Amino acid sequence: MRIGIDVRYLSHGLVGGIHTYLKSLIPHLVDGAREHQFYLYADTKRPFELDSLPDHVTLRLLPYHNPVSSIYNDLFMRNQIAKDHLDLVHFPASYGFGPAGLPTVITLQDEINVLPLKQIIRSHRKHVRTVTMMTYLHFVTQAALRRADKVITVSEYSRQQIARYSGLSLDKLVVIPHATPPDIIRIEDPDELAEVRNRLNLKRPFVLAEAFKNPGVLVRAWHLLSDSQREQYEIVFFSRSPDVLPVVHEAIRSGFARLMVRPARRDLSAMFSMAEAFVFPSWIEGFGIPLLEAMTCGAPIIASDRGSIPEVAGDAALIIDAEDQDRLAEYLNQIFTQPQVREELQNRGFKRAEQFTWPRIIQQVMTTYQQVVNQ
Repeated sequence: MRIGIDVRYLSHGLVGGIHTYLKSLIPHLVDGAREHQFYLYADTKRPFELDSLPDHVTLRLLPYHNPVSSIYNDLFMRNQIAKDHLDLVHFPASYGFGPAGLPTVITLQDEINVLPLKQIIRSHRKHVRTVTMMTYLHFVTQAALRRADKVITVSEYSRQQIARYSGLSLDKLVVIPHATPPDIIRIEDPDELAEVRNRLNLKRPFVLAEAFKNPGVLVRAWHLLSDSQREQYEIVFFSRSPDVLPVVHEAIRSGFARLMVRPARRDLSAMFSMAEAFVFPSWIEGFGIPLLEAMTCGAPIIASDRGSIPEVAGDAALIIDAEDQDRLAEYLNQIFTQPQVREELQNRGFKRAEQFTWPRIIQQVMTTYQQVVNQ
């Protein structure tokens, strides 16, 4: 097959879930399907992130002059795609428009872009740029989904929600989960862990958490711990931006929390490997890649019952309501005081993570491509 893939997320200097997904998916896909020809469509906004592409992969760079270029390429990159005489095109970043008649696959991580527009806007900051972008993404995603032959999503939860809000048939939606990003690995070398601790000034045992994933409930739970536990342990929040919720800065000023902005991936692996627990009380998740990262590195997980989290974590996490600080404090106390609880969660996490492997995911993606072409 001649397969085209929109990979502009890898030439925009972006971070976040879709970028992480693509940066892992593309190398594994082209390596695991060498009998096929791949055409990757990026643009010239930033240098393309992947080096040393093999001979069966062709990189096409679309022109980028200003933000309007992205919209132009959204709507008219199909002209370049048509010149390559593909058998199929895949848009892994929620939407895209191929040439008329060309089999098309879209990956949509969650239901956010297809929620009612008022609900989308209500959930985001009311800046003109943000409202404009969310409105645009809503309409182009809806239009692209109607044209697509198959829509890949990453969990059964997302499949049901996308069908509910978009009106798509469940038969059109296929679940292919994430796998652990290859640059996140368990680190056991005590010298390397000690070096990271010293360099990042991690003087106390710590609980790791994402700064954007409902940090308030963790801060409230922290106040319910004993005085000795609050003195012995700290919270380490990590984030892709310093612009986090005020409750995080309040916890930092109170002396029991730290914030790591865009930590290096090796350092993040080390922090997952050292953490007493990873707390993930997210309000909504289409999948939750940090769950796989924590399980891979051996961090015991306490997570919310929202979205796809129970589906992904299985029996490898202690599950709470996203706003239940009392139960969260109880589970933190168990992990701090009962080594057997921590060890059991760690072992379950290792076993659970083995179910999310790239060879399995690539096989499912290629099967989906072949089904769409055959149709």
